Amino acid sequence: MDSLSIEIQPGEFVVVVGLSGAGKSTMLRSINRLVTPTAGRIFIDGEDITDATSTALKRLRGKVGMIFQNFNLVKRSLVIRNVLAGRLGYVPTWRTLLGFFPRMDKEIALECLNRVGIPEKAGVRADALSGGQQQRVGIARALAQQPKIILADEPVASLDPPTSHAVMKDLRRINREDKITTLVNLHFIDMALEYADRIIGLRDGRLVFDGPAEQATEKVFEEIYGRALTDDDVIGEA
Repeated sequence: MDSLSIEIQPGEFVVVVGLSGAGKSTMLRSINRLVTPTAGRIFIDGEDITDATSTALKRLRGKVGMIFQNFNLVKRSLVIRNVLAGRLGYVPTWRTLLGFFPRMDKEIALECLNRVGIPEKAGVRADALSGGQQQRVGIARALAQQPKIILADEPVASLDPPTSHAVMKDLRRINREDKITTLVNLHFIDMALEYADRIIGLRDGRLVFDGPAEQATEKVFEEIYGRALTDDDVIGEA
């Protein structure tokens, strides 16, 4: 990526848009150091985490919940166990190896499932769920971390329009209720305009646009995508 200087304010709901290969995933994954930048610095809460040691990195990742396009669940495991993975940073390693989570952590996990509307799925295997339900488990897992930041990397790419809107509504509601800073990578411009407070547009690793959603016109999106818009650039109504 080219030189990229961006400051995200606490509690913002930011959507990052751009075509595949624009640098969206690299940007998000650099924030929690799933990707290590080759140059530049990254600060979270004023702390430079660019060269964080393993101990500092573990502490950092406790502050940053990650939601993936392909859900990243343990498919053969129960839903509640997947959500409890968000509590790993709070529990001694020996307890997690034996599956002994404190009651408080189980209550937190169940409450997180309740907040995404699937508390009844706690005892179901993850591979028995629909794609939308699996993504809600992913959101609940991130929420169970009690993070300051949530990163969502193309969270609706494999979902149908109604389910995509439901997932985005969950993310925005959690952002509003908990004041969790939220960054979401999307391709669909109509979803970006509907849910974002702020839109960041990347093209070939360069920052093309950074501003309020209401300023992102069709012309702006054409500049971000480097071409005229097509039907594939919108997901449609729920």
